[in-house]
Amino acid sequence: MAGERPEARSGDPRTAGPARRAADRGRYGRLSRARVLASALELVDREGLSALSMRRLGAELGVEAMALYRYAEGKDALLDGLVEALYLELEERLAGQAEESSWRAELQRVARATYEVCLAHPQAVPLLTTRMLAVPLARRPLAVLRNHERVLTLLTGAGFDDAAVVGLFRAFNSWLIGYVSEELRPMVDNPDEEEPAFRLGLHRMPAHELPVLRSVASALAERGGTEGLATGLDALLDRFAAAG
Repeated sequence: MAGERPEARSGDPRTAGPARRAADRGRYGRLSRARVLASALELVDREGLSALSMRRLGAELGVEAMALYRYAEGKDALLDGLVEALYLELEERLAGQAEESSWRAELQRVARATYEVCLAHPQAVPLLTTRMLAVPLARRPLAVLRNHERVLTLLTGAGFDDAAVVGLFRAFNSWLIGYVSEELRPMVDNPDEEEPAFRLGLHRMPAHELPVLRSVASALAERGGTEGLATGLDALLDRFAAAG
């Protein structure tokens, strides 16, 4: 990206490096990491991940792009900061609710709150997969690691052995992120069409090759919501409980 520093993998996402030439007093006063990440998330919510760059974010905040390197070492660090922002919002959501008395109910609460945060910021959700594929465990944002610790503590407290804890932890995360991704997939081909088949673009799908897919497309276009999330998670937990 012309005019920007080469991207560098961040370490601790809360570590701020020294200022780089440009002043960091923006349009609404002095910057902070929280303000930078909040503005980045607002920009992504509004225009998608492709709109995010250090230069564009600097313009949003009323500062030169170089001023942002105190708060994020480059584009990758900024993306990791967006993941951090999502998990911090999850923490706030959970802190504002009463904890459940059983480990299963508490896992359901964590899953439901995660689902709600993701639906509030659908444009940022792909980062929950792509950044986890790019960033080693120890370099993930602390808010992410705290979430890992929360889930692992619940599973350990439920009496599962180490192998079952690891297996269930992986299954829980896979179901949760997979379910959210399915909920957010685009389905409408032409939003201006009122007739469901044309709205979904079924005329583009060959009937002789895809008869079942065409028949269930309308149902697939409906979100399963938190009820579907909970049903699948219960089935997953039942499977591991029976194996134990």
